[in-house]
Amino acid sequence: MTEDKQSLVRCSISADGVARVSLNRPEKHNAFDDVMIALMKTQFDDLAKRDDVRAVILQAEGKSFSAGADLNYMKRMAEFDYGHNLDDARALATMLQTLKTLPHPTIARVQGNAFGGAIGLISCCDIAIASDAALFGLTETRIGLIPATIGPHVTEAIGARWARRLFLSAERFDAVRAQEIQLIHEYCDAAVLDQRIDEVVTALLQNGPEAMRAAKVLVRDITGKPVDSQMIDDTSARIAHLRVSSEGQEGLQAFLHKRPPSWAPGSTK
Repeated sequence: MTEDKQSLVRCSISADGVARVSLNRPEKHNAFDDVMIALMKTQFDDLAKRDDVRAVILQAEGKSFSAGADLNYMKRMAEFDYGHNLDDARALATMLQTLKTLPHPTIARVQGNAFGGAIGLISCCDIAIASDAALFGLTETRIGLIPATIGPHVTEAIGARWARRLFLSAERFDAVRAQEIQLIHEYCDAAVLDQRIDEVVTALLQNGPEAMRAAKVLVRDITGKPVDSQMIDDTSARIAHLRVSSEGQEGLQAFLHKRPPSWAPGSTK
């Protein structure tokens, strides 16, 4: 049976602006290839342009989140020359960066096992919540490779020391360890995973859309930089700009008058 390539990555957007990007290859444990990478990039590009999107959930169908690279895809890569391998790796790196820099809050819903490149997807999301039954692994060195394109994102998430151990050992680890090293923020019983995701989304929808966009940029711009006069001037200008913006004014007035802001679900304003 021939795969419907376009259906391998699905996207739906609810009335309240919550987008769900779903890896939809459950029979292959959502292992991805160049086609799926391109489809994910397209979905992320499209979502980045939409002001009506308030949050993005990255999820997967079936029992696995993703097994990483597809076996047949790896066989094809083994036959590529250096130039084609370089282009292929850049496509994956570009897709990951597009996910990382989405203006909207992103949530990884990790309902099952995640290996190899899937760890990169999780690391690129702002919030990661997993089932307590999920297993994780950076297994590239077992086949003579390294987690290169996902490496910067994973290292940012878990730190250099844990990255060195897990990149070298290729060991599998559970949700308890994944939370301990900050790959995921929390884990829960699979039966309540969707409830927990919904709770996080509900909290996000209470927040100013432009403020959340600005908060993501703030973290990216200040990380690893000294608190010097330039930093002080820059961060002061950012908050001053938001205070006088229409969203900032609405938020302040809503707070002072003890009413929901216009962007909150159920607001009558």
